[in-house]
Amino acid sequence: MIRAALVIQHCPVGDFEGNLSRTLTRSEEAASMGADIVVFPEMNLTGYVPGEKCRQIAVPLASQWTDRLSKAADRLNIIILAGLVEKAGNPSESGQMFATHLAFFPEASPGRYRKLHLSPFEAPYFTPGSRVPVFERLGLRFGVQLCYDAHFPDLSTAMALKNADVVFIPHASPRGTAEDKYNSWMRHLTARAFDNGMYVAAVNQTGKNGGGLEFPGLALCIGPDGNLASKKTDGCEAIHMVEIDRNALDRVRSHKMRYFLPNRRPDLID
Repeated sequence: MIRAALVIQHCPVGDFEGNLSRTLTRSEEAASMGADIVVFPEMNLTGYVPGEKCRQIAVPLASQWTDRLSKAADRLNIIILAGLVEKAGNPSESGQMFATHLAFFPEASPGRYRKLHLSPFEAPYFTPGSRVPVFERLGLRFGVQLCYDAHFPDLSTAMALKNADVVFIPHASPRGTAEDKYNSWMRHLTARAFDNGMYVAAVNQTGKNGGGLEFPGLALCIGPDGNLASKKTDGCEAIHMVEIDRNALDRVRSHKMRYFLPNRRPDLID
């Protein structure tokens, strides 16, 4: 059994140091609750803002701050998934920005996921990623998607074909109430889990971010059978603990009529 802490977090725009400090504090709390993995919302470190303003808050990947998260992962023996507006530091990517989520592992170099599908509001400013990584730790294989990514079924299938057991989906999804957002998520996230026989766990920012947006805080986990395993939809900052049960995965994947992935016809559709 793997325990994941989904952190519903208030993420003020441009308050990188404050958001980083709160991320470290929440990681401590999650570890004290027995979490193996702690998952923060999309762009929790920089905050989320559309348009040209995103250039003002973009941050390069620098050891001055990434080392703090890496050391926390080491000390707490926990995996930390945290995100930001990444200002590219590689000369070949000069001037580009990415919606990035980083995976900090105990005693290992960080992993990186760059958002592949950009919404119409993001596409003029961000560069899409070009890789579909799947990470493996604790006997668990997991992928990361960011918000708008989840609306594209083939991405989840691509991760499932790389043997992902769970996809974590951090969001920065504004507007509406937490219950409204929950109903929206349930229309498509259940399908991602059910069709691929894997867990899906999602978490959103909460509150007014100082950049003109307000986020409805919520988190949920859907099992590999497509059924809701747990949810938190009161809109408040919180740590929502979920369990990734290997036995539940095995039950679905050993059932001839409940595990569809092995019977795909890629010769017809790829």
